[in-house]
Amino acid sequence: MLTMLISLTVHCALAQTNLTGRITNEQGSGLEGVSVRISELKKGTVTDKTGTFAIEAVLPGTYTLLISNVGFNSQKLNVTVPDGQPSPIAVTLKEGIYNLDEVTIEERKNSIQVERLPDVHNVYLTAGKKNEVVQLESVNGNIAEKTGRQIFAKIPGVFVYDMDGSGNQINISTRGLDPHRSWEYNIRQNGVITNSDMYGYPASHYSPAMESIERIELVRGSASLQYGAQFGGMINYVTKAPDTSRAFGFESINTAGSYGLFSSYNAIGGKIGKLTYSAYYQIRHSNGYRKNARSDAESQFISLTYAFSKSLQVKAELGRSSYVFQIPGPLTDAQFAQDPRQSTRSRNYFNPDIYVPSLVLDWKIGPSTRLRWTNSGVYGDRNSVMLDAFATVVDTINPATNQYRARQVDIDNFNSFTSELRLVHQYRIAGLTSIMAAGVQYMHNNLRRRQLGKGTTGSDFDLSVTDPAFGRDLYMNTKNIAFFLENLLYITPKVTIAPGIRIESGSTDMTGAISYYAPADLPNSIRHGFPLFGINAQYRPNETTKFYAGISQAYRPVVFKDIIPGSVLEKVDKNLKDAFGYNFEAGVTGNVGSLLTYDIGVFQLLYNNRMGMLSMNDNTSQAYLLRTNVGNTLTKGVELYAEYKPIHIDHKLGLPTEFSVFTSTSYFDATYSKGSAINNNENTSIVGNKLEGVPTWITRNGLQVQHRKLFATLQYSYVGASFADPLNTVTPSANAARGLVPAYSLWDVNATLRLTKSYTLRLGINNIANKQYFTKRPTMYPGAGIWSSDGRSAVLSFGIKL
Repeated sequence: MLTMLISLTVHCALAQTNLTGRITNEQGSGLEGVSVRISELKKGTVTDKTGTFAIEAVLPGTYTLLISNVGFNSQKLNVTVPDGQPSPIAVTLKEGIYNLDEVTIEERKNSIQVERLPDVHNVYLTAGKKNEVVQLESVNGNIAEKTGRQIFAKIPGVFVYDMDGSGNQINISTRGLDPHRSWEYNIRQNGVITNSDMYGYPASHYSPAMESIERIELVRGSASLQYGAQFGGMINYVTKAPDTSRAFGFESINTAGSYGLFSSYNAIGGKIGKLTYSAYYQIRHSNGYRKNARSDAESQFISLTYAFSKSLQVKAELGRSSYVFQIPGPLTDAQFAQDPRQSTRSRNYFNPDIYVPSLVLDWKIGPSTRLRWTNSGVYGDRNSVMLDAFATVVDTINPATNQYRARQVDIDNFNSFTSELRLVHQYRIAGLTSIMAAGVQYMHNNLRRRQLGKGTTGSDFDLSVTDPAFGRDLYMNTKNIAFFLENLLYITPKVTIAPGIRIESGSTDMTGAISYYAPADLPNSIRHGFPLFGINAQYRPNETTKFYAGISQAYRPVVFKDIIPGSVLEKVDKNLKDAFGYNFEAGVTGNVGSLLTYDIGVFQLLYNNRMGMLSMNDNTSQAYLLRTNVGNTLTKGVELYAEYKPIHIDHKLGLPTEFSVFTSTSYFDATYSKGSAINNNENTSIVGNKLEGVPTWITRNGLQVQHRKLFATLQYSYVGASFADPLNTVTPSANAARGLVPAYSLWDVNATLRLTKSYTLRLGINNIANKQYFTKRPTMYPGAGIWSSDGRSAVLSFGIKL
């Protein structure tokens, strides 16, 4: 076997040749800095001062050559490399707009590199910003259950909150932020905001079928000027595009697995005349790893795009996601050690039902100008019925009444509308090429929040109340307008700088009643208005290497979950301040030939005015808890992604043999620079303490092997220990709400077999060693205490695409 491999390697080396050519403008002058790339090989170069290029070590065959340069129309050429030295290629580029058309990120199935966004992506500027693109088609992972550590395996620094193995939600964060419902990110689907209420309750309850997603675009924090009120940045889930070469296409992916898992995703799509359409319907059922953890989910989506002309099109979309999750309840440390699969609740349920409609007008006004007007909404409900108490409180039948106690019913009704107008324009000034992105965003959110309703004593999912009056019945009305401007200036074809500004102005007004709180003492209006500034820079010494750096101010407005007192023992500071700070990042990304791909970066995130509790006494010496801004935190770290591919053999049918290893590793130093917390009813300084919920190390590492139609991945994940509270308590409390969250290691293996062009088989074994672990001790939903993550499971999927 070794002899054959050596023989093949020598043969391939002898057959390799150089592909050369020259790129000129319409006047015949050579163009410097033109990107020339062979799509299939993921290798390329840039032209020199005379416009000449050379791509070394190319095997004979037919390839797609991608040629692009700032200020010129891109070209895609089919070239044939014969045995021996090929003739030089001559290409003439015409002046035109750069990357203002829709961008298609080309990727071979089962590619083992992480993609990056181009400098201008649709109507957004991404030059100089840390970004990654995950191609779902090339991910060997548990897609049906949205296993975050596998989907985001190659994105360093992603922290995954694993408390819902049924696949209902993705809870992730980066750079020491809170992963709850991914709410530190601006979450989008096809560029449309899906956060439930950006300025009232920014959690993302909308959760589409992951089988419907083609790629995930993640842009880190310094992009907040373009996206708005989040420290994290933006995550955009891009749905699969239909095959426009046919009138009708069909795809079905059916999955079965451990703990009663069954998922069925079915989609259609195509193009008829000027109309392009796609739609899907998905259902998923799971009994859950833990007792009383049943889940039933469904999602639907339809997209219609009508092209009035080559320059004007309108797209209408409607997505819906809904699930009913039986919540098994938190555990104490003793209960977790005894049996992590046990349940402390059998009557708790959670049910979001969210609709996301949108209407997008896309107009290419001219060769250098593009306008996009997006109107969208988030409508629906977030419901729960539960006994909300610590794990030490047992839910038992009262022998006097022969009934359980009444459960608490909470109902949120979302009514959020967003209109965003964006314009991107390329122009030249003083002989330099510039691309400007500017726009305005208007949001109007109406959130009705009914909480502490008196529910039934039953055990089924039932939102009925025995008293029409809720303990909290509030209306939250938010209006916000934002203006933003960013300009990408090409100082040279290799060096760019992009300053930007965003101006926010808005207010949230609350009306309603809280049964245990005097109306006069309740804050009822939050107003905010401030400018945000940022700048990014980029240097590309060659086609394969990019240095980037950026700093941007960021904020998170006070939301009403912060100012609603939880009980009569709480009061709220009427002078709460918005969280404010900045994101800084710098790094280098590139590759060394076809052997090594890398992205090494550093970051610093300042987060001022964190929310918390202080112990206070009023003028009668009565003790109470004050919800207020308690401190500032600073998170510094390193993010590293590297992938080494020592073996790559191309075969005649285009099905290669590859072997690669990768690491995606991050280091966090997250501490309080200012602040205090309650300890034994006294305020205690937490300066220098570790930020809760932030492990020092997160690393994911893998071995990948592809041989023709078979692609397999073995992945090892390690997450370091973290604290659950700002006091850095190590010894767990009796109710498990405080204490150290231990480090854990996991092994996963996944394989994909492409039986034919139309049929695909996937098999995965998650958590091979059956590690019993948990990732966080939450203090809010779904309840304070330990939430066991899933043990070993197996998942099998069969896909058909016709």
